[in-house]
Amino acid sequence: MSDLKAHISAGPIPAHIAIIMDGNGRWAKRKGLPRVLGHRSGVKSVREVTEAAAEIGVQYLTLYTFSTENWSRPPAEVSALMNLLVETVRVEINDLHRNGVRLTTIGDLSALPPASRKALLEGIEQTQHNTRLTLVLALNYSARWEILRAARLMAEKAAQGQLQPEDIDSAVFASALCTNGIPDPDLLIRTGGEMRLSNFLLWQAAYTELYFTSVFWPDFGRNDLFEAIASYQQRERRFGKITEQLVGQQV
Repeated sequence: MSDLKAHISAGPIPAHIAIIMDGNGRWAKRKGLPRVLGHRSGVKSVREVTEAAAEIGVQYLTLYTFSTENWSRPPAEVSALMNLLVETVRVEINDLHRNGVRLTTIGDLSALPPASRKALLEGIEQTQHNTRLTLVLALNYSARWEILRAARLMAEKAAQGQLQPEDIDSAVFASALCTNGIPDPDLLIRTGGEMRLSNFLLWQAAYTELYFTSVFWPDFGRNDLFEAIASYQQRERRFGKITEQLVGQQV
């Protein structure tokens, strides 16, 4: 066990980590490579970070894999990303299954190419009973789409007399989101140097600790993850309260 891993193992481990995997294209550009090779190199980081998260006791790992806005990228890049998704799921799924990782997704899978959707659904079915770590892939996902979808679902229930407007609270609204049954992220990491949420888990990240790093995703590994967790462990999560109230709760 590395010194850093041993150090963070003694502190609180975030139950749910979400990651915006940014910088694949810029990583490739700096090396004079096509952008798609940056995405392909990023698969190694997905594997390493997933294994490290499972080792340290993280229960949920959500990866921003493909946003609704990503469809506006050059068609050749989108096609390559969809093909890479199929290839990655088929190559990695047996290892995920052996390591007790459950695969699931959030987002609108109906818009994905049939081969991508088929590979994902097969992987989800194969790993559905695993309990060590839940790996959530955010695919064709955006937080605004998710929130609007939840509002429409509740409006439909209200129109059918199944839900009264006064009964809608935070818990009811959250139950209509894609992440129903998944705890809000404790820690959200963004690689690549940008400092924004980019339409990712906007409702769920209300009290999430944010961690930004300039490391491009293909270079982000287990020690980078452990450093982010170490930073998280140094923070006081008050959820609107004051320090003295938290101390009183611990007595």
